[in-house]
Amino acid sequence: MFSLWLQQTSKVGCRGWRNSMAAAVLTHSWRGLYQTLSYGRVASYLPLCYTGLRHKSTLQYASRPNLPKLAYRKIKGKSPGVVFLPGYASNMSGQKAEALEEFCKSLGHSYLRFDYTGCGQSEGVFADCTVGTWKKDVLYMLDELADGPQILVGSSMGGWLMLLAAIARPEKTKALVGISTAADYLVTAFKTLPIEVRKECEDKGVWSIPSKHSEDGAYRLSVDFLREAENHCVLQSPIPITCPVRLIHGLKDEDVPWHISMQVAERVLSPDVDVILRRHGQHRMAEKDDIKLMVYTIDDLIDKLTTMV
Repeated sequence: MFSLWLQQTSKVGCRGWRNSMAAAVLTHSWRGLYQTLSYGRVASYLPLCYTGLRHKSTLQYASRPNLPKLAYRKIKGKSPGVVFLPGYASNMSGQKAEALEEFCKSLGHSYLRFDYTGCGQSEGVFADCTVGTWKKDVLYMLDELADGPQILVGSSMGGWLMLLAAIARPEKTKALVGISTAADYLVTAFKTLPIEVRKECEDKGVWSIPSKHSEDGAYRLSVDFLREAENHCVLQSPIPITCPVRLIHGLKDEDVPWHISMQVAERVLSPDVDVILRRHGQHRMAEKDDIKLMVYTIDDLIDKLTTMV
């Protein structure tokens, strides 16, 4: 079972936003579909408006035997903690990552963000990295630096890594929040190209994807990267994740179609899954209302998990 929220927010202040948010909810179950009008639960804590970090956490480096050092920022606090996983070729200094740190600090919960190998301020060569490389980075951070149960928040490819980490470390994963989740997407998108285009890419050894998010105007993925990524695909069968899952996606996402989040929702085994679609949301989901929605969702999960204890 999962719920689909079609969410559109009027331009009101942060406190008013939380109190006035309304969403049309489509609830899907094996017995059929029914539609109901629902109003967002008003929690006891109302998130602040985020305009940037006032005092950043200290930049630190995690040393690993025979592996590149990973740059990270961490604040200590209560459980459950929150771990942010950036997207492809992104880093821990984006708006969502920084807003989450301010939010967790205000609530007194622990928070961890970091750069993958070859990204941001971490060591390593980006071109040599694979999905498997970054999965190992995530598992290392969960094992060595994340204390106690965590809510994993994954953006784009970070949403894919979030799922892989939850499968590998179910005891550390208490909830998932995917933002524009790109599970399997690089692999499936390549496979849907015309045969002649795929053959040309394989002959050249590289696939160039036009993107406004890249400084060069395109991301260039090696065929070897894509072949390795196939080993980590999760959408061909049921996904053995049973914790609460929230998937936020923009209907105007031109990079990763929103139906990817729907596929994830259909395949996870968890009985507690919501898909929230932002009518005007784009891929990065970095507008103020997008970030408010993300914070609201995590705040609601923290409240839920704390109540369950």
